[in-house]
Amino acid sequence: MNRETGAATANSKDARRPRARKWGGAGYIPKRKVCSFCVDKVDSIDYKDPAKLRRYISGGGKIEPRRKTGVCARHQRALAIALKRARHLALLPYVPAHVQKTGGVGIR
Repeated sequence: MNRETGAATANSKDARRPRARKWGGAGYIPKRKVCSFCVDKVDSIDYKDPAKLRRYISGGGKIEPRRKTGVCARHQRALAIALKRARHLALLPYVPAHVQKTGGVGIR
C-alpha cells in the first residue's frame, strides 16, 4: 500500500490476483474405492486364509494402508488383527527377508 494515498500499488501482495489455471478443468478426481469386505458382507476376517490376506500386504511384508486398499475403517481394524494372527502362526511373513527367501507371501 502506498503510505501517502493509502492505495494499493502494483507490487503489493494485496493487489495480486491468484493465477488462473493454465489448462483449466476440474483436475483429477480419483475413483472412489469400495470396501471389498462390505460388498461381500463379511462379518469376520479369517486369519487362516493367507491367499485372501496376501492382497493386503506390501512387497516388503507391511500392512497396506486404507487409502491404498480401499477397505473401510471397521474392516481395516479387523484385517490388521487377522494379519497379525497369521504372522504369529507363520502363515505370513514379518520381514522382507522372508518374502525374498520364499519368493512371495504366504504358503505355496
